Amino acid sequence: MKKEIHPENYRPVVFKDMSNDYSFVCPSCAETKETIKWEDGNEYPLVKLDISHMSHPFFTGVQQFVDTAGRIDKFKNRYSKHIKK
Repeated sequence: MKKEIHPENYRPVVFKDMSNDYSFVCPSCAETKETIKWEDGNEYPLVKLDISHMSHPFFTGVQQFVDTAGRIDKFKNRYSKHIKK
């Protein structure tokens, strides 16, 4: 790796797929406020992902159903009194 081309905060970061709890360590300069203890006993910054290669339908070949309609209905029910009819 070439010297002096990466930002100073370039360090190992844990990326965690929240849909299936898959995690991996990768060098990054992503900003985060959370940390997690990794398998090697060290503590690393944590970046939470909505989707990764372990949950994306293109890589897995499996379509996953996401309950977006349920979330929209819950939102509409909760805030229906504020919506003008």
